[in-house]
Amino acid sequence: MNRNSQLTLPPAPNLIGAIRSGFDAIANHILLILFPLVLDLFLWFGPRVRLTELIRSISDQLFRIYTLQDPGMTELITPIQAAWSEIAKQFNLLTALRSYPVGVTSLIVSQMPFETPLGLPISWEINSLGRAFIAWVLISLLGISLGTLYFTVVGQAAIRGEVSWRQAFGLWPWASLQMFYLALILALVLIFVSIPGSIILSLIAFGGFSFGQCLLLLYVGFIFWLFLPLVFSPHGIVLNRNNIIKSIKVSVDLLRKTLPTTLLFILAIFMLSKGLDFLWLVPRGTSWLLLIGILGHAFVTTSLLASSFVYYRDALNWIQEMVRVRNVTTV
Repeated sequence: MNRNSQLTLPPAPNLIGAIRSGFDAIANHILLILFPLVLDLFLWFGPRVRLTELIRSISDQLFRIYTLQDPGMTELITPIQAAWSEIAKQFNLLTALRSYPVGVTSLIVSQMPFETPLGLPISWEINSLGRAFIAWVLISLLGISLGTLYFTVVGQAAIRGEVSWRQAFGLWPWASLQMFYLALILALVLIFVSIPGSIILSLIAFGGFSFGQCLLLLYVGFIFWLFLPLVFSPHGIVLNRNNIIKSIKVSVDLLRKTLPTTLLFILAIFMLSKGLDFLWLVPRGTSWLLLIGILGHAFVTTSLLASSFVYYRDALNWIQEMVRVRNVTTV
C-alpha cells in the first residue's frame, strides 16, 4: 500500500518543450533547411512541366456535359470554368516533388508563381493523359525518396543531436520502400473514399449551396479523422526502423492513448505553419523579397518537423512509463 501510494504518474508529453527542442535542434544543424530551400528555389526558377491544354480540354468536356443536362447551370459553371482555366495556366507538374505522406516541405507549391524576377522560365507541355500520369508517378516517387532522406536526417538531429549521413544513406533505400508502401495504402484509401466524395460533389451542384456545403464539411472531417491515426507512421519507420505494418500500429496506438494532447500538438503545428505562410507569401512571385519568405518557411517547417519527432519519442516514452506504473500498482 505504501509502495503504491508513493508512485506518481509520469507527466504527459510537453507540447511547448517539444516545439522548443525542435527549433533548437535545427538551429544547431541549420544546413538541414537546404532541403526545402533548394526545392523552393528549383520550383521558382526552374523549368515548368505544364498540362495547360490537357486540363482545359478535360474541364471543358466536363462542364459541357453539365450544361447539356441543365442549361440553367451555365451561369453557375462559368466562374468555375474560369478558375480552372487559371489553374491550368499556372499548374506545374513538378510540384509533385512535394509528395505525401512524406516529402520536402515547400512554400512555392501553395502559390505557384507564374513569373519570376528573371522573367518567364522554360516550360514543357504534356498533351497526353497517359504521359502526364507516368510523369506524375515518377516525380512523386522521386519526391517520396527525397522526403524520406529529409525525414531521416531531421529525425537524427531532433533525437540524437547529431546527423550521420552514412547511417541515413544506409537506411534510405529500405525506408524509401516502406514510405512507398505507405503512400500506396493512403492512395488506395483515398480512392475508396472518393466514391462518396463524387456523390457529395453532385449534391453540391444540384442540391443547393447550403446543403452541399454541410455535406462537404462533414466529408472533409471524415477524411481528416480517417488519416489522423497514421500521422506518425513515417516517424516509426525512420526512427525505430519499424516496417510499415508495425509503424502504422504504433501510430494508431499512440493517438488512441494520447488523443487530446496529440490533437492539440497537431493543431499547434498546423496553426504555426499555415499562419506564418500568410506572412511568407506577402511578396509576389516577381519580387526578390520572396527569398526572405522561402528562407523563413524552410527554417520554421524543418523545425516543426523536428518537433514532431521529439513529441513522438516523448509520447512513446510516456505510454511505456504508464504501462510500467500500471503493472506495478496491480502487483
